Amino acid sequence: MVSTSGHSLLKPQDVKTLTSRLFPLATLVTPNIPEAEALLSTKGHRIYTRKDMEEAAMELFHVFQVSFLLKGGHNDQGADDLLCCNGFLTWFPGERIDNPNTHGTGCTLSSAIACGLAGGMGLEESIRMAKSYLNGALKARLNLGKGRGPLWHGWRT
Repeated sequence: MVSTSGHSLLKPQDVKTLTSRLFPLATLVTPNIPEAEALLSTKGHRIYTRKDMEEAAMELFHVFQVSFLLKGGHNDQGADDLLCCNGFLTWFPGERIDNPNTHGTGCTLSSAIACGLAGGMGLEESIRMAKSYLNGALKARLNLGKGRGPLWHGWRT
């Protein structure tokens, strides 16, 4: 929905379609902080602190009736992620890894979570596995091209 540089990637009508047609089909939605702020834009909600993340995750859950993993990688205070599932909050500690090549981290995390769920893992176990996999991909420090390059998805090979 929102690029790392802060630019909107969807038109307002596309966001409405996303939230009204796709969210009801989802097991989990994984917005980063700017995306969560955009979803809560009608209230002018800014997310800075852990308490802000908790309030935003609960509000997202109550508004859209789907579990949310609010990703904290854009937070200056750390890289912890927060799951709101059925109105319950669970923190997942995150490690900030010094690597400029972060293109695709959100897609990688959500895809790895989906793989865990498809393999029979529970939601929390899938998130833990996915975060571990993502950390490994970041620590592998693949360096291709210019700008924010991709992760090394084959780091385990």
